[in-house]
Amino acid sequence: MATVAASALVLSACAAPQSEVVEGSSITVAWNQPFYSYNENTSFGNATANANIVYMTNSGFNYYNNEPALVRDESFGTYEVVSEDPLTVEYTLNEDTEWSDGVAVDAADLLLAWVANTGRLNTPDFEPSEFTDPDTGEFTDDYPTDVVYFDGSLGTGLDLTAFPEFDGKTLTLTYDEFFVDWELVFDVGLPAHIVAEKALGIEDAAEAKQALIDAVVNEDTEALAAISSFWNSGFNFSEMPEDTDLVVGSGPYLITDFVADQYITMTANENYTGDNLPAIEEVTVRFIDDPLAAVQALANGEVDIISPQATADVADALNALDGVTVLGGEEGVYEHIDLTFANSKNGTFDDPLLREAFLKTVPRQQIVDTLIVPLNPEATVRNSQLFLQGAPGYDETVENNGMQANFGEVDIEGAQALIAEAGVTDPAVCILYASNNPRRVNEFALIQASATEAGFVVEDCGSPEWGGLLGTPGAYDASFFGWQSTSLGVTNSSPTFRSDGINNLSYYANEQVDALLDELDVTIDPERQIEIQIEIDKLLMDDFYGLTIFQFPAVTAFSDRVTNVNPGPLSPTIFWNVWDWEPTESN
Repeated sequence: MATVAASALVLSACAAPQSEVVEGSSITVAWNQPFYSYNENTSFGNATANANIVYMTNSGFNYYNNEPALVRDESFGTYEVVSEDPLTVEYTLNEDTEWSDGVAVDAADLLLAWVANTGRLNTPDFEPSEFTDPDTGEFTDDYPTDVVYFDGSLGTGLDLTAFPEFDGKTLTLTYDEFFVDWELVFDVGLPAHIVAEKALGIEDAAEAKQALIDAVVNEDTEALAAISSFWNSGFNFSEMPEDTDLVVGSGPYLITDFVADQYITMTANENYTGDNLPAIEEVTVRFIDDPLAAVQALANGEVDIISPQATADVADALNALDGVTVLGGEEGVYEHIDLTFANSKNGTFDDPLLREAFLKTVPRQQIVDTLIVPLNPEATVRNSQLFLQGAPGYDETVENNGMQANFGEVDIEGAQALIAEAGVTDPAVCILYASNNPRRVNEFALIQASATEAGFVVEDCGSPEWGGLLGTPGAYDASFFGWQSTSLGVTNSSPTFRSDGINNLSYYANEQVDALLDELDVTIDPERQIEIQIEIDKLLMDDFYGLTIFQFPAVTAFSDRVTNVNPGPLSPTIFWNVWDWEPTESN
């Protein structure tokens, strides 16, 4: 049997803790979308805007630096493979690791993370989409109170684990079969004592934890229904909650102020005992959706760090500023347009002929030439759902998957012929996108003009709240946005393309794809991993799943009030080393 190996280069954090927080120091960062959920592991809360804040306020067993390489945070806890056959991993939290309210982080928290993100105890055949508000993406008031449904998934591989063993500060996972990305799928999420206190009405933290453990071990449907319901939606808030228990965290910062649609402020956590001690006392994230407005805020001294979507106007405006450091590069984010296979607004793309027809109208090259080439003259259209341009396997998959061959150029006549073959007139397509993002507004205009020429009736379903609407039944027919890579794991695509994946926002289902993803989960051989992904890429195009468009150009700019800003390509990009940021004398 092959030796079990981590899925990415792993380092151990060994730097000594920093000096104490500089009293009175503060930094303001601009981000393009408001925070709205403290639980990033639900289908509703799964957004970068939420993940950034959770990253700064909660610690975990590991994180990616800007190389990027996986770094183990052994000041939080450790994990090790204790058996290779079957694969068995033991997680141990440090004795002094605690939540910001002084309650220990322990096995109850790990158990909650396991049950919530495997869905192992969910009520069979429950269909949550029937109780989802199409206008907000949240569960409705008539959501049933007698079903167990955890709407979460840290990583697909957890479904391969048996019921864990746990005690004190330790939890052990045993896999039914080897999972190649085992190191990336499990971590501590929400505080178990807070979830149980609120869900079950128990005030004492120790009693609440024990009640949660008992509910899971005994599969107590009544208690688990309340726990899962609160886990799903109890941490959704768009302004500072009156109940500050909802912002309890385990990381270097705590949420201390939050004004809807304006800003969220975090202050150094006095109870944090890990190595990643921050130097800056207060970090405020201000919500600015317009990239040029973010540049202006930086110029005015209203914010200190920005990482806006790069446009030619943004680049020109930044070049005109003094006292500002500008960093370029390429992000681990790619733009894509996806078609909705079921539960769509108009049902247009239930027909594969209309899916193919619409994809023939998407002016990908025009989008890249107009919006991206002015920032990166070397930019080209991306032609794979699974492979990064230039990565091993990319050239082979482009030759095989048919994306470039069949949809490399706009084909209006071909689209019109397919619409006629489908026997429909004026097929309607409602497109969801970020209507407060100038680049996306321009993209929509180009797509709308081209598709209209072919005979589609393109409805503008853009919304500033687009993130919460993704995956909402009946809300749209197609969407375009950016997928941001969070790891180097080979199974990264599984939550998106698997029929029951948390990121499967298109209601896509293909048994062959599911089977190949199952094989990929347990495949160690790198060559076979590439072969499997090439096969999946081809099946996605055969089904007319959607199209990839471009890799994001990156730009980060920061003032002379802060140092040690070193963005990485993976999420959370600029925030990955927030604890290293230091104020300058001008702060």
